[in-house]
Amino acid sequence: MIDTDDLNPMIRRACLLGVERPGMKSGEAESLLDELEELASNLGIGMGLRKIVRIREPQAAFLLGTGKVKEVLEEVAREECDSIIFDEELTPAQQRNWEREAGGKILVIDRQEIILDIFNSRASTKEASLQVELARLEYMLPRMKRAWSHLDRQRGGGAVQRDAGETQLEMDQRLIRTRISRLKTELKDVVRHRETQRKQRMKVPLPSAAIVGYTNAGKSSLLNRLTGADVLAADKLFATLDPTTRRMELPSGQPMLVTDTVGFVRRLPHRLVEAFKATLEEAIVSTFLIHVVDASSPEAEAHFKTTISVLKELGADMKNTITVFNKIDRGIDGLNEAELRHDHPEAIFISARTGEGIDRLLDKCEQMLREFGQAMTLLIPHDRYDLIGKLHQAGAVRSEEAQDEGVLIQGTIPTRLLDMVKEFSTNG
Repeated sequence: MIDTDDLNPMIRRACLLGVERPGMKSGEAESLLDELEELASNLGIGMGLRKIVRIREPQAAFLLGTGKVKEVLEEVAREECDSIIFDEELTPAQQRNWEREAGGKILVIDRQEIILDIFNSRASTKEASLQVELARLEYMLPRMKRAWSHLDRQRGGGAVQRDAGETQLEMDQRLIRTRISRLKTELKDVVRHRETQRKQRMKVPLPSAAIVGYTNAGKSSLLNRLTGADVLAADKLFATLDPTTRRMELPSGQPMLVTDTVGFVRRLPHRLVEAFKATLEEAIVSTFLIHVVDASSPEAEAHFKTTISVLKELGADMKNTITVFNKIDRGIDGLNEAELRHDHPEAIFISARTGEGIDRLLDKCEQMLREFGQAMTLLIPHDRYDLIGKLHQAGAVRSEEAQDEGVLIQGTIPTRLLDMVKEFSTNG
């Protein structure tokens, strides 16, 4: 069995290396490097050096030109860093070339590996653990030669030792491929189980909203505010990996399910998007989305676009969506707020922490659900308790009162039940 708990040995002091390509906006590379530093700090990695390198076009061997490679390694040595963390995705060959150029003294990893390690440390349920392990093994497989590079130094070129080393490498690669195959099978079972759970929920077809957005935008805090739940809402990236669904009632009495989903991040490894599709399916099947953005971040617009991009990959970008700018209690730069309000005139500005703006959000949810059903007052005869039972199952009943002529019901009637009850409407 291959142990994937530690893809990297302990990093004490890292050099963060950003790459500025032609066409990038001013400050974009610096912003991405800030985000990488926050990601790395979540793993307890110490920072020794930050550097942004401008390139005209990527080079196959090192991503950077050989002159820049030498310059970076000299600075890394001066700052006594034991690793380089690239903000760009590196190929396995590029990682090996960098480490070979550094004489095997420097570990070279990329943003993907950092994100994978964070996801691994945060996975709490069986489903999340399976998804993370699959992504990590798929990342690790083509990099096995790097993991076995210590054999090159030990075998001294002897044919027997070389064959032994290569045989062990091949054996581990087979083990990983076998494990990947089993994980995919297990995840299919998880997806089937989730679909079964969803079908059970659809028997009581409550409308549902999925809360989506950039990591650390305040999604879990909003879920807690709306539903009175007590979901972990830590101020750190990827605090929540597993979807959490809670029931709530809107001011009209209409019940609704609300689901918190995993947060997105710029340059999210595609294999994680694939691995977490089972989790993010809640966004696809929900009645509508609540897209939460951290309004206090200077990168709010970039975060908004990142989430839209990932939703597009999932096929959920065309769903009815309420855009919510959160954390207004932290203060927003006046110019930034004006731009956000101009670019997103339908958005709602709230504070999940203080409750400011939540009433407007609830009103917007009510408006969204008018498409899900129709507010009606019904007088149903006493001999049609079968119909009253169906309305209760659908979560459509806000209030009921027994009267001589029948049962007076007020509620939001799902579209699929309208034909069954319209003859009992008190307003025709």
